[in-house]
Amino acid sequence: MKGLKVRFYVVDVFAQEPLNGNPLALVPDATDLSQETMQQIAREFNQSETTFLLPPTRAEADWRLRSFTPTGVEVSGAGHNALGAWWWLAESGRIALSGPQTVFQQEIVQQILSVEILAEQGEEGKQWRPTAIGMRQSPPSFGTIHNNPTQLAEALALSVDDLAVEGLPAQIVSTGAGHLLVPVRNRAAINRAQPDMPRLFQQLRSVDGQGCYLFSLDPVNTTSIAYTRFFNPTEGIVEDPATGTAAGPLACYLAKYGRIAPDTTIMIEQGYTLKRPSHIEIRLHGDDVRIFGAAVTAAEGTLLL
Repeated sequence: MKGLKVRFYVVDVFAQEPLNGNPLALVPDATDLSQETMQQIAREFNQSETTFLLPPTRAEADWRLRSFTPTGVEVSGAGHNALGAWWWLAESGRIALSGPQTVFQQEIVQQILSVEILAEQGEEGKQWRPTAIGMRQSPPSFGTIHNNPTQLAEALALSVDDLAVEGLPAQIVSTGAGHLLVPVRNRAAINRAQPDMPRLFQQLRSVDGQGCYLFSLDPVNTTSIAYTRFFNPTEGIVEDPATGTAAGPLACYLAKYGRIAPDTTIMIEQGYTLKRPSHIEIRLHGDDVRIFGAAVTAAEGTLLL
């Protein structure tokens, strides 16, 4: 591997301008990299996720994506790790956009998930350019309900009253990754949360959860339905500014418990406490869950390995 030069990009996802949203480190030409090297690169970038683009191993897929956290855990869901990669593919001309809507298939771990790229045409018939990426997630599955609010509140440095939202339990929900969705009474309480990571890790393990998604139906913007924060000590993520793999489950959860219609489009806010505002659009049609968002390529460079 000595002397290898590897191009990389940083893509800010769920954002309209640089230095907002969730930064994704992207390595577009990863064919010659071993899994160990990918994991070392992910540790070097130290972003919540680093995505590597590879040729697919299944005929029905257009690209294969592998994403790793800084601790080397491979990510199985389609969130900002995939959206940012497809934005770069479309923006760089690595894939051909055929009109205002083009559909591709992505291979992530053992799943084939569709990707919808919305685009507009430049002046004088110039090539199509992306305006939003939509990704289909897996149908929702509802897991364990966390039944010890005292221990959960202590792990989050909140009071039991902060977690007392009538009719909404703390529950594991997955559309590709099982996260613990924790209702909180208001946005101010969410902002006060200061997780004790070892304690939160134990609480997540007790219900077989990956990450913890705090949410309140008290958003900053009237166009949004929920205000959120995400913590994931099981994968070495202190706090994530935008988490598509948690926003999709949250939409399904809110529909299940009657807070939104089962066929609707909502906006979810995240990243405000990190000063990286992120806006995740969810389009829900029963068990069909799609997340949409825009991105900005903010940096590029070369790794000298």
